[in-house]
Amino acid sequence: MKSVLYLIPSSLGAEEADLYLPPAVVRILHRLDLFFAENIRTARRFIKSTGYMGDLSSLTFYELSEHTSARETERLLRILQEKGEGGMISEAGLPGVADPGGTLVRLCHRHGIRVVPLTGPSSVFLALMASGLNGQHFSFHGYLPKERSARIRKLRDLERETQRSGASQIFMETPYRNNHLLQDILATCHDNTFLCIAADLTTEREFIRMQTIAEWRKNVPDLHKRPAMFILGGK
Repeated sequence: MKSVLYLIPSSLGAEEADLYLPPAVVRILHRLDLFFAENIRTARRFIKSTGYMGDLSSLTFYELSEHTSARETERLLRILQEKGEGGMISEAGLPGVADPGGTLVRLCHRHGIRVVPLTGPSSVFLALMASGLNGQHFSFHGYLPKERSARIRKLRDLERETQRSGASQIFMETPYRNNHLLQDILATCHDNTFLCIAADLTTEREFIRMQTIAEWRKNVPDLHKRPAMFILGGK
């Protein structure tokens, strides 16, 4: 049997699986008993939230995170080959997108293992969809530099790029540092640059707003510990 790795989207925060996962994805998830997860505890909780009626203790999990070595990833590949099929679960959203799971996916391609991406929520694209900014030409930059001076230089580069090309510039931050990032954006960018903030996507606390930097300065939201996406855009 040819081995298969299913890329299983997980919740961005919504509590009810039927709000963000198609039934066919849930059926595949409930059929599998081998999983590679960025965070095993979170993955177990996610599977339970989808209405899984089996014994969670019977499922096998292996951690696949930014700390997983290349040698360990190769061992996970052999486990998948022996089992025949398994699923990859990110900490939130889509596996392989702003997620360390891409290392195993790359090995699967190298060894002829079928990779099946399944439909589910992506904070990157949900934010872009709702922003009203350029959805034809955009770049996703992941996390910006932690060091403040480097972060400010990067923000200036992103603003210049969106002014030059019109492309939307999408980025994120660790939730507990969101307010620091927002302060730097408001202090660095020009008044007429557009900024979309999309926080707590798919949850009851969902907050999505797009306006100019000048308008944001009049009413700065508190984003502390709220998962968020930021998008800079031009006219």
